[in-house]
Amino acid sequence: MKFRVDLHVHSKYSGDNASDPEESIMRAIELDLDGIAFTEHYSYEVSEPVEELKEKFKGKIRIFRGVELTSPEGHCLVFGANTDALPVRHSPVQELITVVNRSGGVVIPSHPYRAGSGLGDAITRLRGICALEGYNGCNMHPYNAKAIEAAETLRLPFTGGSDAHAPQEVGLCYTEFSEEVRDDNLVDLLIRGAYRGVDARRKAGRNTLRPFFPS
Repeated sequence: MKFRVDLHVHSKYSGDNASDPEESIMRAIELDLDGIAFTEHYSYEVSEPVEELKEKFKGKIRIFRGVELTSPEGHCLVFGANTDALPVRHSPVQELITVVNRSGGVVIPSHPYRAGSGLGDAITRLRGICALEGYNGCNMHPYNAKAIEAAETLRLPFTGGSDAHAPQEVGLCYTEFSEEVRDDNLVDLLIRGAYRGVDARRKAGRNTLRPFFPS
């Protein structure tokens, strides 16, 4: 089975847009996505209000929560850890990865080759990341292609996420998992790597970069 999740969505709780999370969820349902992950900037706990939406949309779509943190070197997505309760604020990226991994979470560098907020070639020196964000809906394709090339060189899987800051941007890119995703297995699936990033903006037949499925 294929289970499609937009792993990188922002709402009004990020503080840089007015997007209502319920409207973004409705957009994801319209697109027949199976899941949507809210990854607000800086704080995991600010997305707490979306928890009540899980029950409202039960049976229609899975709703997940993560966070996008800003390290001195660049941005990273974190899943499976309440980073507000960890000593990681403003930490160097390697320290962030170490602390999050020890707490049972995972770290995925977001839009790594975006100028100004991506980690760039620093990703090649990191220890403990489980994947790279390959397809980001706010990036031009060359930046995404470079991230995917780096993932293949590092033998890491790559994810996809819209980086949406408005409902109409949801689903521009997403992650296609090879099995059902739940709150209790999201981190395990991200570690296992049985998924691929997809860029829904590109024409059919042009998304030719190889998916990563470990043997």
